[in-house]
Amino acid sequence: MVMSVKDQMRWWGIGLAVLALVMWALGNVILPFVAGAAIAYFLDPVADRLERMGCSRVVATMIITFVALVVFVVMALLLVPTFVNQLGALIGEAPNYSKKLQGFLQDQIPSLMEPESTLRKSLDGVGETLRARGGELANAIISSAFSLIDVVIFIVIVPVVAFYLLLDWDRMMAIIDAWLPLDHADTLRELAREVDAVLAGFVRGQISVSAILGTYYAISLMLVGLNFGLVVGLIAGLISFIPYIGAVFGGVLAIGLALFQFWDQPIWIGAVAVIFVIGQLVEGNFLTPKLVGGSVGLHPVWLMFALSVFGTLFGFLGMLVAVPMAATIGVFSRFGIRQYLAGMLYKGQETLPDDQEQV
Repeated sequence: MVMSVKDQMRWWGIGLAVLALVMWALGNVILPFVAGAAIAYFLDPVADRLERMGCSRVVATMIITFVALVVFVVMALLLVPTFVNQLGALIGEAPNYSKKLQGFLQDQIPSLMEPESTLRKSLDGVGETLRARGGELANAIISSAFSLIDVVIFIVIVPVVAFYLLLDWDRMMAIIDAWLPLDHADTLRELAREVDAVLAGFVRGQISVSAILGTYYAISLMLVGLNFGLVVGLIAGLISFIPYIGAVFGGVLAIGLALFQFWDQPIWIGAVAVIFVIGQLVEGNFLTPKLVGGSVGLHPVWLMFALSVFGTLFGFLGMLVAVPMAATIGVFSRFGIRQYLAGMLYKGQETLPDDQEQV
């Protein structure tokens, strides 16, 4: 018996609803498995390339695991302690920066800093808030990522899941391909290729761009002697997946810190500004076109909307799956629009043969 389109849509809708319900119910329980699957997907092209060079899948997976382990250990030993210390120090110094800003404005624009002025009250409020809540805020920022799930379980499960999924990735994809409904297998394969192209272009490319920019900003700011340069550079790189936001946020923060630190040395203030200008030029003219491409199909507004929606619905797990889900929804939306433009609902009666036109 052939299932009607209406029945097929009903069952596909039920399946998607059940999947969303499972994700919402399990939440952080499946977070390590989702993270492991994302890592395996990200590294699968590397394993495929090693296989083409003559390695077996097992050897390729072992090589990737060893390199990843070395990188993780180096980052944990060198970067994490420094990042945490600088982040705490930056928050601790925020009240002092607020006082310095008030003093500067008092000298330059006395009328704006009168005791009853709105600006003076706002700055006083910010300073008192940072002074009273700075330590708590630092502890919350540092510990929030670790309070989501048990750290030990996460650190143990994610590499194991990623290892086994990477080892069996091609075989699992072949099994899933064999499960596709025969009437729609070709269409679903084409949609899957479009989704993969978007993810490969955006996720893999943008992660590479963010890593390169974060490293460049952090090293450059530390070389010019900017206090908290590592924190500012890494933050600017991490949020650069949203075009311009990373550079603007990082640039404003870095230049603001440079104004306080190098007030009598304007050359270093200019050097900080030049660092971000060069970063934007390199990103816009080389990194993004080469690593991401210009047609990945994920508009920045759609990306931010997806992050907000999935983060609100599913918490940290939603943030983790927001980009692939946004890419998938975008591909299926474009497919639906193509079907609509090719169908009778769009073309209307003018495309019907004369003997089928209705009076």
